[in-house]
Amino acid sequence: MSDDTIGDKPETSTAEMLRRYQTTDSVMLPIPRDVFEKLYLSPKTPNAGKLRSTFGNPTPISLMGFLLSATPTAMLTMGWRGAGGNGGAILPVYIFFGAMVQIFGAIGEWILGNTFSCALFFTYGTFWLVQGTSLMPFFAVGTMYSSDGNTLKGMETAEYSATVGFYYVTLALITFVYTICALRTNVCLFLALFLLVITFGLFSGIYFQMALGNLVLAAKLQKAAGAFTFALCLPIWHIFIAQILEAVDFPIALPVGDLSTVILGRSQKARKCEVEG
Repeated sequence: MSDDTIGDKPETSTAEMLRRYQTTDSVMLPIPRDVFEKLYLSPKTPNAGKLRSTFGNPTPISLMGFLLSATPTAMLTMGWRGAGGNGGAILPVYIFFGAMVQIFGAIGEWILGNTFSCALFFTYGTFWLVQGTSLMPFFAVGTMYSSDGNTLKGMETAEYSATVGFYYVTLALITFVYTICALRTNVCLFLALFLLVITFGLFSGIYFQMALGNLVLAAKLQKAAGAFTFALCLPIWHIFIAQILEAVDFPIALPVGDLSTVILGRSQKARKCEVEG
């Protein structure tokens, strides 16, 4: 056997090994793809640097902020045990847990390069900030709708209710876009966003019916909106618990229903065509 033949074998073996490495789904990170998408709520994409191994995962922090705001809101919207008042008693929760915690988490996702989860947490973190501040007299959101400048009277007008209704329509539209994108993540996140689209639609219906003076129907829609809010919190609780268990390397791992292999991404299809070609 010649020396040239012997020398060619390591090169051939190395080239084959590199080819297999480049076409695998586990690119740039030692974290398995399904685990990554459970931890970060984003499809796994190549990302240079070692920030994800240097900093902690901000995703469960943001989920915690959302849950501590949305779960009691669902209960008070349905009027459990006489709760209500549009959540006025927990305004600090809306601002600090719902808003600030999610916004800080969104900044962390941005630093790590997780664009989808960053957009999610910026959107809903700001939603809770708006939710909290709109109930504070300092912001006087109803002033423009009252002839005498009384913000509380202005918030009871049909014009004010119709305006807020269109705000919730817009929230439903952007959440629908997120829902379509979530088909590349996992079942729990997709289900939560799908229910959130319905929830925002119901809230818009509440304000539109209030603008028309149909208070009885608005009250029924409010209970339905509270029920859907509670329902969407359940898969978020599941994701949160799954991520916290992963964070401490708990011996039990909760599945979240990985969807990234069901609907292949554009880059995955391109790599698949290269391998098959």
